Formats: sequence, C-alpha cells, structure tokens
Amino acid sequence: MLLLSYLFGIRSERRVVQEIQVNVAYRWFLGLKLTDPVPHASTISQNRRRRFLKADIEWELFVHVVKQAVDCGFIDGRTLFTDSTHIKANANKHSILSKRAKDVPNEVVQRSIERHLAAMKEERELLNDDTEDDLATAINADREAAGRKPLNLTGSEPEAAEGTTELAERTKLPVSLSDPEAGYMVREGKPEGFHYLEHRTVEGRNGFVVHLRVTSARLVDPVAYLSCLKEVKELYAFGVKAVGLDAGYYSNAICHSLTDQGIFAAIASRGTRPAKGMMGKWRFRYLWNLDAYFCPGEHLLRYTTTNREGYREYKSNPAVCSGCPLLEVCTKSANKQKVIHRHVWQDDKDLVYRNNKTERGQKLLQRRRETVERSFADGKELHGLRYARFRGRKKVERQSLLSATAQNLKKLAILLSRSLSCAQAA
Repeated sequence: MLLLSYLFGIRSERRVVQEIQVNVAYRWFLGLKLTDPVPHASTISQNRRRRFLKADIEWELFVHVVKQAVDCGFIDGRTLFTDSTHIKANANKHSILSKRAKDVPNEVVQRSIERHLAAMKEERELLNDDTEDDLATAINADREAAGRKPLNLTGSEPEAAEGTTELAERTKLPVSLSDPEAGYMVREGKPEGFHYLEHRTVEGRNGFVVHLRVTSARLVDPVAYLSCLKEVKELYAFGVKAVGLDAGYYSNAICHSLTDQGIFAAIASRGTRPAKGMMGKWRFRYLWNLDAYFCPGEHLLRYTTTNREGYREYKSNPAVCSGCPLLEVCTKSANKQKVIHRHVWQDDKDLVYRNNKTERGQKLLQRRRETVERSFADGKELHGLRYARFRGRKKVERQSLLSATAQNLKKLAILLSRSLSCAQAA
C-alpha cells in the first residue's frame, strides 16, 4: 500500500486507502478481491511503529530492485553520478530553541538538545571513513621528508557532557523543538529553514538510483560522499571507472581518494576571487624542480613547514618584499611577508581539474545534469520527495528509499517492456 502511494504520488495514507477501495487495478496489485475489505490507514502507522520500527525493510526492498536491474543487464556500474538535494523537514523554522527557550520547560529543552547531539554523533559514525587517518599519515610523511618533527594528530573529539549544562550555552545551537534531528540550512540560492539532505548516487547507463543516504542539512556534501561510494562498491561489486560530481565535491580529500582508487573523476569547480585590489593566487607559478613559488615580482617563496590541516606553507623574504613595487597588491601582512598554502594532495586536485577540460570530462559533467538532477526532479514532482512526511532522520530516509524504489520500478518496467517488444518483433 505504501509503495502504491509513492508510485502515484499520493501523500496521504488515508487517501491511499480511499483510492484502493475504488480502484480495481490497485486491488489486483494487492491481491484483494472486489469484496475484500481494505486495511484501515492506522494499520500502516501501527506496523511502522511496532513491527518495522527497527527493521530495514525499505532498504532491503530498494537493494532488491537494484539487483534485479543489474541481473537484467540494465546496470553495469562503470559510471556513477552523485549529488544531494534538500528535503524540507516537518518543522517550523521559527520554532528554534534559541528563540523560544524562555517559553518552554527546561526538561523539553534538555530532551531536544540531547536528541540533537545524539543525531550528530550517529551521523559521524555512519559516515566514518579513513580520510582523516590518511591525511595524518601524509602530513607526517611530508614533514619527515623535509626534516621536521611529526605531529600528534590522533586526538579524538570530546564527548558531550552528560546531564544539563548552562541553558545559555546550550541554546546557542540551532535546534528545532519540532524535529531536533533536522539541521538548519542557510545556503545561497536555497530556502532557509530546517531541512534534511538526501545524498543520491545514480548510475550512468539508464539512470537507476543505486544508493542513497539521508543526513541533516548541517552536513556538507564532501563529508558523506566517500562512505557512500564505498558502500556502493561493496554492495554491488561494481567496477567503477568514472564519476561525475557537482562543484560542492571539489575537495582535496575526494580528489585524492578517487585518484588513489584509479577512478576518472570529473568534478565541476568554482572560481575563487581574491580580495578587492589584490593579486590572485594564480599569479604565483609553482616550480616543481625547486618546490617553490615564483611571484610576479620574480622572487621565490620557499617551503617552510606543513601545518596540521595538511597545507604546506611557502613564505617570501620580508627584506626583499619590503622594496617590491607590487607589495600593496600582494599582501596586507604587517611583517611584509607573503604566505601561500598548498595542500599535500594538491597534485590530485590539479589532476581532476585537468580531467574537466578533456572531452571525456565534459561529457561526464553534462551527463551528470541529465541523470541525477532529473532523478531529483522526478522524485520531488511525482513521488513525494519534496517534503518530509515524518520527523527523525531514519524515518525520512525510509521515505526517500520508497520514493527511489518507485522510480526504479517504473524505469525497470519500461526497459523490460521495450526488451520484450524488441524480442517479439525479431
């Protein structure tokens, strides 16, 4: 019954029951005779609360349909496209803890904050990958190669204090009283308020949705991508050869990981603008043989150290810069020294940038817009993806899984019908 509601975009479960009562096709699909009674709408909600509360039936159904498409030869998994879209949470953006903390009891405030912090911790554990460990290894290897002492980068994040802390400090968090697991999103060109993000992976052959994860809107796209890609490869044993991504995924960690896995990556990039009246970083040319930057004033910026964030620091000579005619448009530092940062994985990022300029890279970026963007549009317009029907990350993820399953089933039925028609014509 739920699958019917997502297939035909019926938002209300009571409305689904009414449609099944009068629609013979729906009854046939459910195995009901014309005289058989239709289950009450509360049957769906009670099953959701009791029988399937801790079950992953929506995930199992989604994976089962994808594997059917793989067995039919409609998915090869060689090219994947990933992006995220916002889903409006079932929460009023004005019902924020920081604004209404004085009007609600302390126990309600504490319960909302604890649920919010628990959801943040669960998301970190769900999307955990080896990127931080790899970066720490790369940083210390780079420092040792330069003759500097390694850094201690194994510190863990402090756990949230148990019990109730000062209310004035707690209420600084943008927590919703209606759905504390949702994240408050403030992005250019996006609606402001409490939202969830669906991170969706679509294969490039026929546009099937092969993986998705729902997180709060507080998480940025690069944080979730590598763990999602790892799950796809392990789940279906895909031999991924190429990926196409939006500009939000153009990070050092993603470029390094994809290059290390031997995957051709085409990731859109956004240009950065320097401060008004100042020279851009592109005016400084990197010299591979000297491991130094050559400035427009024809002076060298030498390597000094590698910091904790993984950036190699190149600094100029203040004595030389003080007499340079380009000083005013070069740096505003008080000691008249120019500093340029270069990430230890910058070479991988430059490789991805060069991929974008190739014919293959341009085709991947174009194909990304035709697959994952259209998949989101169909889901929101036709299959109930635009608004969250429930509260809580797991429940919203179940909604997204059913919506994606409905899209995959429609696509699978169309492709099987075409294959059958071609076979009969032959």
